Amino acid sequence: MGQKGMRVLTLVAFLVAVTPLRARDPSLRWKPKQNDRLHVIAAARKLGTSALLRSVEKAKQQVNDAYERAQESLREKLRTNKVTPADLMMLFKQPVGQTLEVVKAADYLHTAYDLLKEKLRSASTEDFNITDVLSRVQLQTIYRATGCERQEMRTVVCDEQSPYRTITGECNNRRIITLGSSNRPYARWLLQEYEDGVSLPRGWTETKRYNGFPLPSVRLVSNEIVRYPNQIRLQQQPQQPPPIQPITDDSSRSVFFMQWGQFIDHDMDFGPSVTPLCGSECAKTPSCFPIKLPPNDPKLEQGCCIPFTRLAPACNGGYAIRNQIDALTPFIDASQVYASEVDWALQLRNLSNDLGLLAVNNRTTDRGLALLPFGTPKGFPDNCHLSNPAKNVGCFNAGDNRVNEMPGLIALQTLFMREHNRLATELKRMNPQWNGTVLYQEARKIVGAEIQIITFNEHLPLLLGNTFSRNSQRAPNRYRGYNESVDPRIASVFTIAFRFGHTSVRPSVFRLDAQYRVMNESRLEDEFLATWRIVQSGIDPVLRGLMARPAKLLKQNQIAVDAIRNDLFRVLVKVGLDLLSLNMQRGRDIGLSGYNAWRQFAGLSQPKNEAELAAVLRNPSLAKKFIELYGTPDNIDLWIGGVAEPLVTNGRVGPLLASIIGKQFQNIRDGDRFWWENPGVFTPAQRKALTQVSLPRIICDNTNIREVPRFIFRANQYPRDFVNCNTIPRLSLFPWKAKCESSGLVPADLPHTCALIRRKTKTAQWRRSHSGLQRTLF
Repeated sequence: MGQKGMRVLTLVAFLVAVTPLRARDPSLRWKPKQNDRLHVIAAARKLGTSALLRSVEKAKQQVNDAYERAQESLREKLRTNKVTPADLMMLFKQPVGQTLEVVKAADYLHTAYDLLKEKLRSASTEDFNITDVLSRVQLQTIYRATGCERQEMRTVVCDEQSPYRTITGECNNRRIITLGSSNRPYARWLLQEYEDGVSLPRGWTETKRYNGFPLPSVRLVSNEIVRYPNQIRLQQQPQQPPPIQPITDDSSRSVFFMQWGQFIDHDMDFGPSVTPLCGSECAKTPSCFPIKLPPNDPKLEQGCCIPFTRLAPACNGGYAIRNQIDALTPFIDASQVYASEVDWALQLRNLSNDLGLLAVNNRTTDRGLALLPFGTPKGFPDNCHLSNPAKNVGCFNAGDNRVNEMPGLIALQTLFMREHNRLATELKRMNPQWNGTVLYQEARKIVGAEIQIITFNEHLPLLLGNTFSRNSQRAPNRYRGYNESVDPRIASVFTIAFRFGHTSVRPSVFRLDAQYRVMNESRLEDEFLATWRIVQSGIDPVLRGLMARPAKLLKQNQIAVDAIRNDLFRVLVKVGLDLLSLNMQRGRDIGLSGYNAWRQFAGLSQPKNEAELAAVLRNPSLAKKFIELYGTPDNIDLWIGGVAEPLVTNGRVGPLLASIIGKQFQNIRDGDRFWWENPGVFTPAQRKALTQVSLPRIICDNTNIREVPRFIFRANQYPRDFVNCNTIPRLSLFPWKAKCESSGLVPADLPHTCALIRRKTKTAQWRRSHSGLQRTLF
């Protein structure tokens, strides 16, 4: 590749663009007494380079030792089948590959800051922020020694002529080439709110008051508001399994609606945890923020707290205020299928031939159709055998660590792996001159467009309702073209808001036969990591269950089922985690503001008392519970406040979550240079063909299912709402057939291949014209 069309840039522009907001907000600066300030600054400036480097080396040693202890503990627990639900959560949140290097560098940095602050503590009678007392040169020395500079200031080479997005998301924005790339800090739409202004979560100090009131334990909130009435009991070792929890069916949404939300969430964000393990003891550490159990909680038999491991910090330009990293690209680019790191992406490809295919399972099939390959990313342990040790079936490998969490997720990951291979095979038939790289990239490009189209055309209208379609500047369905000034990064608040989908989860998983009759109904808690069930019965029964069963309806007195409120990752032990408590604790961990701050951000009213909150929620008794727990609406955690709001018209979230989610998807689309509708990404003929894309057709093309609903995310009854696959329009790949004279496709490859085709054609013509002469002579 020549120098023309290439550009080499550093991250300087990006760092300027994402300088932490705290540095520009005087209200968050350290303000001790003048004498204390002078004393601590004087002490800090006496720290020479050698002292700073010793602190960094000590920090590295502490972090590396903690990581090794955690890994050894996990390996031993996996070997002896003594893994707890908290261990499984940690496994799913474990950083691997390049992400691990980035996480460690940031952990070195923040640990070094802690060590230096402790060293200087005797010089001040008041608390202080370490980055406020160190000089710029000292901060740069620490930043460089921890490896943060190397991670954030990497030189990136972009091929401006390439028609394909990079695996890492780099080079999407030509002005700031790392904007939207993987392993970068989350965006912040509001300033972080930490107890100490730097990193301690709200609620860390139990006696501390916020707006005049202490924060309640998130488990208490879960018990009082999330749980169903009279459903707080927790059976440890029941002789007979209790009946599956009753729910209210959503008369307008299928389980597929919920499952698609999880699938695309795994395309956009993943926040890895710090490496140490956190047990059920209640000691807080820099890495552990345990959830205290309230009195009379049935989980008290298992310990005083629910373990909680904090998300890994980001280097964040060297500032002390804590931010976290998104290990994925924020774009809807099918990274859950292809990965967000180059080495991982290569691991998922079939490189034994030049056909551009993804790797498939070479040990078993789904009635002749491909399953995902067994395996895990490098450094990620296989834990799926825990779901049924007798079967000893391992994990499937895909572009995201979390692929094996649930059968519906495995089914969708398998479906789009097959779709890639179907597209690559058909493109090869149409364009025999294309090599494996071109076939892979073209199929990947189409799959990414398919997921974009399904999300914006089929899913978001049903999620956001009238807020999606109304004629407003914020309406995310109005595409006005690519805007390089739009920041596409995932915002921290979105990672909590988009967990609304937990309220639609059913307590059981249905598998249906070809006539859509129930083959099996199993408890949700028995399906975690159960890859053996997919090997046993394939993905078709799971997909039918997603299509023909309604989702759970979110109601204010039925927010989430106990399968995820008490039994999350209950695989080897009888008691699991509380996912809803984890959602609220995570919001505090990452420094999210309270409910009213986000209502103000969304342009909504901010209730100041119980009466005003009752009007917003349209539920006086629920408002009363909130005030009893939080004291003021200002303190309410975003997740619980958001899911408690009445649903917007024709949608499945309230006004606050609709605003946050709509803004995020608009940013993702408008800040994506490779968005399928952006002119130049696809030809006009290709864009027209892509308008026929639908999820039902993708299911028809890649499974043995022959009857599907036209509107897959709506609640459908068989056979009334189902049609034969022959009636569902196909995506025509004819516009992708290369023409040597005017294709415009894969410019780096076509000149050579077209010349080769012309030579082969001339040779074939010569042979045909001389065949009669050859017979005469010989």
